[in-house]
Amino acid sequence: MKDSQFVNYLIGIVGALFAFLILMVILAKFMTAEDAPQDVMVSDAVNARIQAVGAVTVGAPVEVKTAAVSPADSYQASCFACHGTGAAGAPVLGDKAVWKARIAQGKSTLYKHAIVGFKGMPPKGGSSLSDSAMKAVVDYMIVKSK
Repeated sequence: MKDSQFVNYLIGIVGALFAFLILMVILAKFMTAEDAPQDVMVSDAVNARIQAVGAVTVGAPVEVKTAAVSPADSYQASCFACHGTGAAGAPVLGDKAVWKARIAQGKSTLYKHAIVGFKGMPPKGGSSLSDSAMKAVVDYMIVKSK
C-alpha cells in the first residue's frame, strides 16, 4: 500500500465519520421536543419542593439586655477555680500576706494583669467579662484580701 493510497483511505474514513456525526446531530434535533407542556399541578409540586427553607432578615442588631452580675458572682464563676484553691501558683483570695505585695503594686498593675493575663493566668481569667466588670472583680478581691 502506497502512502497516497493510505491518505485517501484515511480521508474517506474521517469524512464518513464526520457525515455520521452530522446525521446523528440532525436526528437528535428532530427527535427531542422543544419544551414539552407540563401539568400545572406537577409544576406547583416541584416549586413547593424546591422552595427555600428559611429566609435571612438583615436589620439593626437587637440589643440583648443581661442582668447585672455582682463582682462576687463573677469571681465565683471565673476566678475561684484558681484563686480559691491556689492552683498554678495563683494567690488565694483572703491570704493577706501574699496579697499585700500585690496590692502594693497598685490597682492599675492588678487591672492590667487581670485583663491582659499574667504568667499562667489567661486574659480575664478565661472569661468573657468586660474590662469594667473585670476591674470590679479585682476591686472585690482586693477588699477581701486586705
